[in-house]
Amino acid sequence: RKTVRRYLKDMGSTEPENLYRSVLSQVEPPLITEALRYTDGNQTRAARILGMTRNTLRSKMRQYGISCP
Repeated sequence: RKTVRRYLKDMGSTEPENLYRSVLSQVEPPLITEALRYTDGNQTRAARILGMTRNTLRSKMRQYGISCP
């Protein structure tokens, strides 16, 4: 919450566009990568931990250029 507040304050009078998408693009790749590391590359377990389907996980891996560890 503090980080988002600071980000918005730093923007000044410029209104950010696609803030949600921007934040997700920064947070999702390391989250997915660490879940895959934690599960030794087991995509089914990683997807379960992340609360998504394996197909969604694979789609996001392609989107962000993430390969299995």
